[in-house]
Amino acid sequence: MVERAAWTVWRDIEVNVSQRTYSRGVSQAGGLPLVLPPDGASAEGPDQLLDLLDGIVLSGGADIDPSSYGAERDPATKGFNAERDRFEIALCRGALDRDMPVLGVCRGLELLNVARGGTLEQHLADADLHLHTPGEFSDHEVRLEPGSLAARAVGADRVSVRSHHHQGVGELGDGLVASGWAEPGGVIEAIELPERRWALGILWHAEEERRSPVLGALTAAAREQEVHA
Repeated sequence: MVERAAWTVWRDIEVNVSQRTYSRGVSQAGGLPLVLPPDGASAEGPDQLLDLLDGIVLSGGADIDPSSYGAERDPATKGFNAERDRFEIALCRGALDRDMPVLGVCRGLELLNVARGGTLEQHLADADLHLHTPGEFSDHEVRLEPGSLAARAVGADRVSVRSHHHQGVGELGDGLVASGWAEPGGVIEAIELPERRWALGILWHAEEERRSPVLGALTAAAREQEVHA
């Protein structure tokens, strides 16, 4: 993600930031993690970059620019970075065109939905926010559709999760189906694209788990991608 930071003699400069929980989770599953900063050339044509990869993780972070899905900005939508949005949408679409494994985490689920032409709820209703408090992690249960990619990746039809978001899925994008729901409340917590070999979005922060089964499943799918390439 792109943020502003300060250290030693540098003050308030733009930096590329990625929590080590993502790269560590991929490494623990036997993959080789690469952190990709937003790049204008790749946003225009991601093929050269995608040639280097076997799968992608779309990480959490700031809200997505509502203009990306044809909406006016709600006052609650803040901190978006249009350069990052364009870059990650291009990567996501390019990866899906190749049938490359894709995992979206939190913002990444939202971006997967937007990349497929879907929309977002820019601020969840108060009835739903009791499970999803902005600025805090919330612990709750998620019910997964039996037999879905989400359930296979988790290894169960129910899972206890940690969520940290204030937005959610509005209209589902082309071909996407919901496969996980918060309990109680029913907020969509997982979406997937059945017409692709492995394309999953989850709203909870699986990278915070010790040896996340979801990151493990993504890495295994990427390994198969390498064999089939």
